[in-house]
Amino acid sequence: MILGASAVVLAGGAFAVGTGLSSAGENCAGLDQALRQNLQFIAGQRAAPDAQSSARIANRQAVVDLINQRRQVAGCTADVAAEIPVAAPATKPPTKAPTKAPTKAPAKPATPPAAGAGEVVCKGSTVTLSGEAGAPFASSGTFPLGTVLKVTNLDNNKSITVKVETTSGSCVLLNNAAFEQVREPGKFLIRRAVITRVG
Repeated sequence: MILGASAVVLAGGAFAVGTGLSSAGENCAGLDQALRQNLQFIAGQRAAPDAQSSARIANRQAVVDLINQRRQVAGCTADVAAEIPVAAPATKPPTKAPTKAPTKAPAKPATPPAAGAGEVVCKGSTVTLSGEAGAPFASSGTFPLGTVLKVTNLDNNKSITVKVETTSGSCVLLNNAAFEQVREPGKFLIRRAVITRVG
């Protein structure tokens, strides 16, 4: 996801030291947000499983484990997991999730699209992978299908421009092929990313 309040550290153990106590609150807020989004995604996959759900859940669980390790190191105490059953009921979304996600997607993007192409969006978000195969594409719960986004990994200056082809519970998820083009070896989360709406 992005710099600042949502800075999250990944597998491989690489993280920015030297932030001191003043950044502890920001790190916890960002780590909590990342954990919340990943747990909601897992709950959604369990509520409405498909052929790829097992792989997606396994990938997200690995990310959740890493985020929890970072939260423990940062001293974060919020019980994020307790929020998920309330925020994402596991019974009703199976049928309504496909219907409601597209409905909410246009409602949330009302702000980013109004800003126009070239606007940096999803500030405070990290970027991870959806576990989906195929040619490079993105999934999003913020932007409607067909939106074109540019994702830049600030840790290695690699970028990829992808079209939103599926919906998810996060601002942006990259499928396996797209994530491979911008990831750092051994990492399953981009903690310093810039996401730009280009079309």
